Amino acid sequence: MAVLNKIRQRSLFLILIIALALFSFVLADLFKNSDALTSKSQNIVATINGKDLTREDFLQKVEQLQRQMGPSATNTQVMNRVWEQEVRQAVMETQYDELEISVEKDQMRDLLKTSLATNQNFLNEAGLFDENKMNEYIANLKETSPAGFQSWVNYEEQVASNALSQNYFNMVKAGLTGTLAEGKLDHELEGNKVDIKYVQINFSTIPDSIVEVSKSDITKYISTNKNQYKVDASRDIRFVEFKEIASVEDENAIKAELNTYVNGRFVDDRGRKDTIVAFSKVKDNEEYINSIATSDIKFDKRFIFKSSLPTEAADAIYNLNEGEVYGPYKHDGAFKVTKLIAVKQIPDSAKVRHILIPFVGAQSAGPDVTTTEAEAKVTSDSLLAILKRNRSKFPEFVKEFSSDKGSVAKEGRYDWHPYNTMVPEFNAFEFEGKTGDLGVVKTVFGFHIIEVEGQKNKTKAIQVGTISRKIEPSEKTTDKVFRDASNFEINAGKGDFSKLATDNKYTLRPVNGIKVLDENIPGVGNQRPIVRWAFEEDAEVGDIKRFNVTNGYVIAQLVAKHEAGLMSADDATAKVLPIIRKEKKAKLIRDRVTTSTLENLAAAEKTNVRTSNSINMKNPTISGGGREPLVVGAAFGLNEGETSGLIDGTNGVYMVQVTKVTPAVALENYQAAANRVEQQKANTVTSKLYEALKEAADIEDNRASTQVQ
Repeated sequence: MAVLNKIRQRSLFLILIIALALFSFVLADLFKNSDALTSKSQNIVATINGKDLTREDFLQKVEQLQRQMGPSATNTQVMNRVWEQEVRQAVMETQYDELEISVEKDQMRDLLKTSLATNQNFLNEAGLFDENKMNEYIANLKETSPAGFQSWVNYEEQVASNALSQNYFNMVKAGLTGTLAEGKLDHELEGNKVDIKYVQINFSTIPDSIVEVSKSDITKYISTNKNQYKVDASRDIRFVEFKEIASVEDENAIKAELNTYVNGRFVDDRGRKDTIVAFSKVKDNEEYINSIATSDIKFDKRFIFKSSLPTEAADAIYNLNEGEVYGPYKHDGAFKVTKLIAVKQIPDSAKVRHILIPFVGAQSAGPDVTTTEAEAKVTSDSLLAILKRNRSKFPEFVKEFSSDKGSVAKEGRYDWHPYNTMVPEFNAFEFEGKTGDLGVVKTVFGFHIIEVEGQKNKTKAIQVGTISRKIEPSEKTTDKVFRDASNFEINAGKGDFSKLATDNKYTLRPVNGIKVLDENIPGVGNQRPIVRWAFEEDAEVGDIKRFNVTNGYVIAQLVAKHEAGLMSADDATAKVLPIIRKEKKAKLIRDRVTTSTLENLAAAEKTNVRTSNSINMKNPTISGGGREPLVVGAAFGLNEGETSGLIDGTNGVYMVQVTKVTPAVALENYQAAANRVEQQKANTVTSKLYEALKEAADIEDNRASTQVQ
């Protein structure tokens, strides 16, 4: 009881101790993960001029653009595109807000009218834009398709954004004029000319080997020119790739299997009956190729010309007799055997016209198509019956009934085109029939009423059947690759990564200067997981990790971590060394020159006095010396007959004497020149204004920390 009383007496003290302990625990966790101090950093992809771009909004736009761009675009490419769009929009909106410019309702209506002026969905009977049709369309979207309505809203926002951008750029251009004084200056920069005599002491006269450039020289130059040598954080890695590729044994096994179909098999090596008919003796080639041989490439009954055959086997296959088989041969990552099934003389090109009658569910059928397949067939047959009696109605029917917008303007015509250009059913009708044929053909697009207007150059075409096996590694091979990669990963963690790769004759590939938002690793392509790993906060130099890549594995090691700041002397050497070397050579040349005349300087340096005439400031180029702005500028500062001192140029050290000064021809009016200056300014606005605004903007990029990349 005494103990309990003491606890009760000190309960407040105990509560305070426990509270402080909990508080210190929370603080420790917060400081360990500083981002947890604010939820904003986890959800804000960027802050641009004070405006936040949220993770949710950003990823939603990425998803929408990915659907538009399709599978050929990588996720990082899509994200970078959205990033540039969002940055541009935010940067420009800052300008719009400051100027208080916007797109009002009336202007928006006019913009949509202009943008949709040729859209068939919004035209009336007279072919003019009908605002009521557009409003009806929008209302219908809102009621029936939230996704479609959102797409329309996005479209309107894009139209408004483009209009605001155009207005802003036009306002800036309107404020930039070319004055008469500027016109006169521009005219004189081009028209004022000087003739000179000069001596050039080329930097190449001093060997690089006698000019010492130290690491401290490079470091000092970088510090003096910091803006030119700022770098982002980067990482250096090296890796060994283990590829899952078919071995020689794997390839031989594939060829042996294909030879079974070439030769046939009646009894296997254990005496069991396991009949496989030889490919050459088969009658139902499609069934044999697709189901019995289970070819990786399904049977295609179309005829083909020699040019469509695999180059390495074209002659052999084209010259087979019907029923003969060629192969196995290697082509396009597979082993194949090919049988010549039939031969036919087919035109190599044809000219047709057609009317397309779509139906609900047909490919490319618009939302306005309500005709059923049966109804479309009846319509097609009815039109065909009329056309057989009077083909002159074809253009009229094309205009009234055909949904193929690409050919309507040409009266339904597809001019001369090669064999196998169209879908199979269409192709068969136009090439396997004869000129003048008229009929109805069903394809994935609907019913086509086709008239063959012409055929050219009948040529031997062949029908072939091919059994194909993709060349892939066997399970035995992939197991070996896995074991080799695992052993290398384990042993590399115990010793020297580079030595282990060399000892095992593996190719060691270094990759330097990887940036946090990069996606491509040379040699293995798009590998964002490797980049993310290299930039993980707890990743340390020397760390090793295995990654699954296409057809194999990569064992990577983090070699170096370079923080954002100034470029190191080692990294900058290639760029800075030639600059410092030129400066030191210029000093050596100056130190050895004691004369002040061109002739004496030329004699001392064992070179010649050269001339260059009609030099102007607008194009500061010296004949025989190249582009030399500083030298030309110095020449224009001299009087006629005056000689300069030594001038450090781009390609050497110069001494110049002006022999003639020719002023620009005075004009009565400089308006034309002023107009040219104004146009130059307008062009500069178009090409450089946004980049200047972007450079001046306050952009906080959190893509890496929010892990949206």
